[in-house]
Amino acid sequence: MKIVKYLFFLLLLVFIGSAIYFGTQEGSFTIENTKVIDAPLPVVFEKVNSLESWETWGPWTNPSELHFSKAEKSTGEGASIHWSGNEKGDLVTTRVIPNSEIEQEITYHTFFGERKAVMKWLFESEQNQTNVHWIFSGKHSLMDKIYFALVKKDFESSWRNNKELSLTALERVVKEDMQLYSINVDGITHYGGGYYMFVSSVAKSKEVHQKMIPMFRQVQKFTEDNNIRLSGQPLLIYNEIDPANKNIIFSAGIPVREQVITPDESPVVAGFFEPVSAVKVTLKGNYQHVEEAYSDARAFMRENGYKENPDRKIFEIFSVGEDDNLNPAAWVTEIYLPIKEKEIETLEGI
Repeated sequence: MKIVKYLFFLLLLVFIGSAIYFGTQEGSFTIENTKVIDAPLPVVFEKVNSLESWETWGPWTNPSELHFSKAEKSTGEGASIHWSGNEKGDLVTTRVIPNSEIEQEITYHTFFGERKAVMKWLFESEQNQTNVHWIFSGKHSLMDKIYFALVKKDFESSWRNNKELSLTALERVVKEDMQLYSINVDGITHYGGGYYMFVSSVAKSKEVHQKMIPMFRQVQKFTEDNNIRLSGQPLLIYNEIDPANKNIIFSAGIPVREQVITPDESPVVAGFFEPVSAVKVTLKGNYQHVEEAYSDARAFMRENGYKENPDRKIFEIFSVGEDDNLNPAAWVTEIYLPIKEKEIETLEGI
């Protein structure tokens, strides 16, 4: 019995000694990863702020083996997500400063109990790119310290590598989303026309989009400086098209509520757009797909027996543009190809 008693006290001393040893080891951790993502800050911020896509890029070891369930609120403060499978946990967004910071609490349900940590995101804009700082901090429990020591696992290196992979996946998801687009042929519509303020220029077909943006801003500033009331979204009018040399004379304008008389020397002038019937196509996504949209529009015209009206100008309306949303996938361009009125009457009479 004495031997058993001595062994018990020996084991107790070893346990107490080990507990004291591991208990005095540093238990706090802070792991920071930084990555520059080639996308505008608001786009990256929104992807992190919304938990909808986290299961595709979040800090999971084997996401394919996990089951994710999201709360009714999935964006902003109070948004949460739960996962279960070979690991279990919860993540809750606790603080949001738009386009600047996000703070979250993450809880892992382990064999040794709950392990909590804080994740903080900092976002900085760098010339249409986003510098992302992802900071993971918390405290190890005594059992965590013992476990990591026994299995000789470098917790910080493992997590740093895991988060680096997550940031790479985040960049991939953001870029894929920015490339999404759709084209819908809306059919025949009647555009009511009206007054508009505009400036004109000439450019190669591939340079029109780049050149028109500062032109729209010039018109916008002119209307603001002169208290001119607007009545619609920016529109681009193709005045003359030279297919041989790929030159286009075009006007960038904004509809206004009433006729405006401008001085002779004014760089911005007034015009009136006559009502017109046209085939309308809506492009949602990057403007670089505009040629495909025109191709679909003309295919619709051929299939339905419509002909373009050479006496009227093709035009585009930018319902949602770069100044409204930096994500190209959210841009909306309405394309109008005028058709001959007689063609409409003939088809309607059949």
